[in-house]
Amino acid sequence: MINPSNEPAKPKKIITIIPSGRLIESIPDTQPESDKSDSTSEPENSSIFQAIGVIAGTVDLKALPHPTISIENRDYALYHAPQKKLIFDFLKKQIRNSGSDYVRLMVYPRVIHFPPRDKPHVISFQVLGFDNGSKSGLFADYQDFEFRFTGLWQFIPACQTPCISVFRNFTAERLDYIKQTETSTKVRFMKASHIPLLWKDAIVPPFRFNPLLPKEERGKPSFVEIKAKFLPHRNVFAFESLLGLPQEKPPKFLKASKDDLLAAFKEKKANIVASKGNKPKPKPQSKPVKKAQPKTQTKPVQPSTTPHQTQSQ
Repeated sequence: MINPSNEPAKPKKIITIIPSGRLIESIPDTQPESDKSDSTSEPENSSIFQAIGVIAGTVDLKALPHPTISIENRDYALYHAPQKKLIFDFLKKQIRNSGSDYVRLMVYPRVIHFPPRDKPHVISFQVLGFDNGSKSGLFADYQDFEFRFTGLWQFIPACQTPCISVFRNFTAERLDYIKQTETSTKVRFMKASHIPLLWKDAIVPPFRFNPLLPKEERGKPSFVEIKAKFLPHRNVFAFESLLGLPQEKPPKFLKASKDDLLAAFKEKKANIVASKGNKPKPKPQSKPVKKAQPKTQTKPVQPSTTPHQTQSQ
């Protein structure tokens, strides 16, 4: 159609979660929308920290406390970013229109580690978008359960499996944000995602911190860019291919200081103690008092006499 005026035609409004080929940040988002900087702005280094991929399975939006996706008979919790609260409404409409609850989702992986190293970690996913059949962008580039991971390749204290640590990418806007934020929120915002990865014969070994070594001999973790696959039966990710050569110097990122971590921990502990103190203490149940029974004295029983005992010799 020819535009009679010289004004440029207005483009149609298309809802796109992630443009094709565009790198975006991939740490589960906890920052309020009003304070959020542009997550698609890239640092000077073309590489960024990222963990993003595609999963497929049967979605249950009515599950509590969170919607779930079933993959190989295992249920994984689904979340949404604060600024994407309507994503589940759109997904519900997509399921209703297609008549199938089997969906391909674009997600960030979320991993929770627990202090005992032998205790299994918990994996869940933050939903960014879903495949409506167009197979564009990441849905066209990645097969089911394929992920792009770019981060620091290292061991962490809470996990026996080496991880790719994905930190929050640095921007000037984010630096201003954390300077004006209370400690606990700041620490939560800068929290890294540590993704367990099986990588046999890795091109570089995972970094392991050794406090006994001199500082100049400890070394640093390498920044790696790989494609990996999610293995539900093992609850872990596995290396597939390199997307770039390892780098000694990573892109600039945000990381909470030890002082902030300690302050946030003390604040959390104080809040737990305060919440317990506000709860009414249950009244101790009185035990029934047993009445004292009068003691009865028993006389010794005299042996009965028999004829042969009384008979004289």
